[in-house]
Amino acid sequence: MRVSVRGVGIEVDDQGPASGDPLLLIMGLGMQLTGWPDDLVQLLVSRGFRVIRLDNRDAGLSQSFDEHGVPSLMWAMLRFAMHLPLSSPYRVRDMADDAVGVLDALNLPRAHVCGASMGGMIAQHMAAAHPQRVKSLTLMMTTTGARGLPQATLDVRRALIARPKGHGPEAAARHLQEIMELIGSPAYRDDPARVYARVLASVQRSYRPAGTARQLLAIAADGDRTPLLARIAAPTRIIHGEADPLIPVAAGRDLAQRIRDAHADFIAGMGHDLPWQLLPRFADGVRDNAQRASP
Repeated sequence: MRVSVRGVGIEVDDQGPASGDPLLLIMGLGMQLTGWPDDLVQLLVSRGFRVIRLDNRDAGLSQSFDEHGVPSLMWAMLRFAMHLPLSSPYRVRDMADDAVGVLDALNLPRAHVCGASMGGMIAQHMAAAHPQRVKSLTLMMTTTGARGLPQATLDVRRALIARPKGHGPEAAARHLQEIMELIGSPAYRDDPARVYARVLASVQRSYRPAGTARQLLAIAADGDRTPLLARIAAPTRIIHGEADPLIPVAAGRDLAQRIRDAHADFIAGMGHDLPWQLLPRFADGVRDNAQRASP
């Protein structure tokens, strides 16, 4: 279903009993709500949650911002490297307000929040600016954006700004599959045919590289979120792969040190993905962290 949040159309998927403990899942850069595996959603529902997924603005079936054009990422990266300010059509905090608006549209005063990658950046803003709305916070493979932290490998950065070799959904799916294999978990590999089928289904649902570029610009313009962390009061769990080539594990360790009473799960052999072998571990981690929240 689609809800209107301050005039922005946001696609929402709502699963589990209405009486379940609300859990909002926020996906990462260019990813759709389907990036949260259905198996994980069912594991979370079985643990007592009402699971709400959303397509972030400019991704999936949510409203696009194509009227703003396609940003020059090379130029943005140069300005970022020179510590010059960046302007973007919207900010990460706007996406956090979108997430709060989804809770409003569903008449949910509070929810547990879990964000992955860029979704974790959105969740940081949400927990800092709207603490009364966040019962617990799970941050997966994400970062504060502090400049002193290790960055993505050169191969990964090149892959993120590369274009598909060819046209059509199959070429786009092969391109995305290559990225997934590059950043994925070396100790938890999946069958390439399954990965391709999953990615192709995602492309057929929606494929919006211009929106991904605008989201990437929003991340760069957001800067260092470290000052927000002192305002996070919700019980927090950090989940991060020790083999993450996109957001190195040092970023997760930094978050765990800076957020008061944060619990952490650093996983050997995990990269920047959600391997099916680890889904029960993720679900248990979210549940255990939720149990730390005040009634």
